Amino acid sequence: MVFSSLLFLFRFLPLALLAYYAAPRKWRNLILFLFSLVFYAWGEPVYVVLILFSTLTDYTAGRMVSYFNGQGNRKYARMAVFFSVCVNLALLGFFKYADFFLQTVSSIFSIDIPALELALPIGISFYTFQTMSYTIDVYRGDAKVQKNFIAFGAYVALFPQLIAGPIIRYKTVAEQMDCRRETVDLFFRGIIRFTAGLGKKVLLANQTGMLWSQIAAYSADNLTTAAAWTGIIAFTFQIYFDFSGYSDMAIGLGYLFGFSFTENFDYPYESKSITEFWRRWHISLGTWFKEYVYIPLGGNRKGMARQMCNIGIVWLLTGLWHGAYWNFVLWGVYYGILLVLEKFVWGRVLKRLPAWVSHVYTMLIVMIGWSLFSWQDMRDSAAYMHALFFHARAGIADRQAVYLLLSNALLFLIAAAGSVSLCKRTAVRYLGNGDEVLSGQNGGLKKRGFGKGSWRIRNDAAGIVFMTAVLAASLAMLVNSSYNPFLYFRF
Repeated sequence: MVFSSLLFLFRFLPLALLAYYAAPRKWRNLILFLFSLVFYAWGEPVYVVLILFSTLTDYTAGRMVSYFNGQGNRKYARMAVFFSVCVNLALLGFFKYADFFLQTVSSIFSIDIPALELALPIGISFYTFQTMSYTIDVYRGDAKVQKNFIAFGAYVALFPQLIAGPIIRYKTVAEQMDCRRETVDLFFRGIIRFTAGLGKKVLLANQTGMLWSQIAAYSADNLTTAAAWTGIIAFTFQIYFDFSGYSDMAIGLGYLFGFSFTENFDYPYESKSITEFWRRWHISLGTWFKEYVYIPLGGNRKGMARQMCNIGIVWLLTGLWHGAYWNFVLWGVYYGILLVLEKFVWGRVLKRLPAWVSHVYTMLIVMIGWSLFSWQDMRDSAAYMHALFFHARAGIADRQAVYLLLSNALLFLIAAAGSVSLCKRTAVRYLGNGDEVLSGQNGGLKKRGFGKGSWRIRNDAAGIVFMTAVLAASLAMLVNSSYNPFLYFRF
């Protein structure tokens, strides 16, 4: 089940909200826990056992860490953390990387080892990182131990961010798990944020995704350079609006249930360097690797050589985190090398260049990276890359490529506008801030007067109409189209 589905929007979510708000406050974590397990079981019932096992393991490990820390026995506390990390990584490694390892061994030694062909548990990369961070934070003293198993289970299985993040560290929501307060203001903020994310996903990600799928299906003999660049531009928009839209929906759903999740995207396509790009893209994953891998390895405290090595390790792991294929490994290495070069070689030069030059440089690097990321078969990736750099067998352009580019030019322009902050700033200025309008912040509709107030009322009303139109268009698209993939399901 995905958020951008009629089943979720008209059945699961209304039932979850009704049960949640009808229940006494002390039962609300239980309601969330149960509905989250149902949400997870809808796609893979058998793997509910896996997420429950992971939850119980880390709950127990956290209690052990807290107990031994209280006794001043740091050795046994470290052993409990080590146990938690080993169990979590073993589960992740077995279900996600077993076949990758077997296939690699088979190819190296020219032997035939049958693949296990295990279905990948949805969201395992996300909730595994969350549960590991919990025990580590309890050991460090950054978070208090959660003694209520239901509350901890609700944190691990919380359906708004279970299958695709953001990766929520326990210390971020520890207080909210026990004493959050749901308000009308927060609820309406959630509606606005969820609607914006749904529009990103359905109206932009799905449309650019259909174009990418069409071009990706071309054979190497029929792929022109113009078609290849049109396709990778489409994928660049698809993956951004797909993932950032899902993050917006997750944050919006969090508001509906009284939670405030951390932001996961900050207009990364405005970046003027690769370093800046990765501070803005998938922020929760970058923060996790920084806090739990890069800094413990020594960060930038032990000299240039060690820092370069640490960056390389982090990006190798980042590539592997995204999937058990060699293209993801190469993608991670690609960015690791670029980040090292920016930090130690040409970073200062970039800062002196005109902003538009730095921006073009960054987006070209990012799109080349997406051409690696988008293929699981390295031969397909190599053929596509070959076409990108004006060595296409079919030539630079043909009538079909020109038609695809021109017929999707408006879609690209709208997607480009939606991927930068200028669009949001303009909407807030001329349509009003939806959060403020619906929640009544800064006066809302009821407290606005005449003159300038009347202008604000018209703007705010226009904002409500606009968001209603986005919701209506998204629902109409979901009813009429069967194309509704979610890229991060495979991670």
